[in-house]
Amino acid sequence: MAKQKNKKERFSNNINIRNKKASFEYEFIEKLTAGIVLKGSEIKSIREGKVTLGDAFCVFHREELWVRHMHIAPYSHGNIENHQDTRERKLLLNKSELRKLEQKMEEKGLTIVPIRLFLTGKGLAKVEIALARGKKLFDKRATIKDKDVKRDLQRMKY
Repeated sequence: MAKQKNKKERFSNNINIRNKKASFEYEFIEKLTAGIVLKGSEIKSIREGKVTLGDAFCVFHREELWVRHMHIAPYSHGNIENHQDTRERKLLLNKSELRKLEQKMEEKGLTIVPIRLFLTGKGLAKVEIALARGKKLFDKRATIKDKDVKRDLQRMKY
């Protein structure tokens, strides 16, 4: 008789997709975790790890937060009713969190970017978003310099 897997074993495929470009381009001010509304074929593609967050950003539309340009590849075993690659997807946050973010977005130079997409123990997809301010060129150079120094120190250890 086959053993039944519990939920944690069933959804333990450690999907953790990061937006490395965002950490280089932006300085994060505040981070939040939001749920995301997906179709069935989208969650299956996410479980396969076929997601790109590189160009994604969030916008407010009718007091709701939406993520745009998040690329989820079509499901490989899908049929003709597969999802669109870069459709807008609604993010799920509390009203108080939405109001707070919307007020902060009115400040000049701030944006909301998704920085990480992951699956919870229950198999739910979550997006970590950040209220961010764009870095200037000299800030980006300093970031590169810090990474080089850390890499050199790491090499010297071994």
